[in-house]
Amino acid sequence: MKTLNKIIGLSLAALVLTACSHPIPKPKGYFRIELKEKNYERYNEPVPYSFEYAHNVSRVVRQNDNEDWFDIAYPLYNARIYCSYMPVKNNLYEVIEDAREFVYKHTIKADAITEQPFENPDEQVYGILYEIKGNTASSIQFVLTDSTRHYLRGALYFNNKPNKDSLAPVIAYMKEDIVHLMETTQWK
Repeated sequence: MKTLNKIIGLSLAALVLTACSHPIPKPKGYFRIELKEKNYERYNEPVPYSFEYAHNVSRVVRQNDNEDWFDIAYPLYNARIYCSYMPVKNNLYEVIEDAREFVYKHTIKADAITEQPFENPDEQVYGILYEIKGNTASSIQFVLTDSTRHYLRGALYFNNKPNKDSLAPVIAYMKEDIVHLMETTQWK
């Protein structure tokens, strides 16, 4: 019995030692991105709209050349939501089609594009949230309007090469902020 235990023990030891001698390729990994908890605050400047944004992880940056245009910058994640506002002057169809064409220019690289309608009749805010799946320059875009006077468009961009696998958690994190912005937008 002792001999059998020694043989089994030596066999297992030999198996363990020889099994570890060949290198095994490891899958490509990505850095862990820490996603901070968000606190929302209302952006209520003297412009024709207001909304809530995650003020502890982002900041609103006004565009100098057009006072109604702004970006929501996320320095920790090297990302920006570029937003543009324009008054509607009997050109709603044209501006919405322009945004749609801009979204569908990503078709070359996109795996899929989904459109999710949005309605907040109490505030007269209507829109569409576009999700562009795949290694595209912009993965989320949106449009908001009241159909008669206001139009707001936004697009999320990262300042690095798109990689859907490594950016997926951050894109989901930013999508929450974009949906929150859409849900809290008010026209003045």
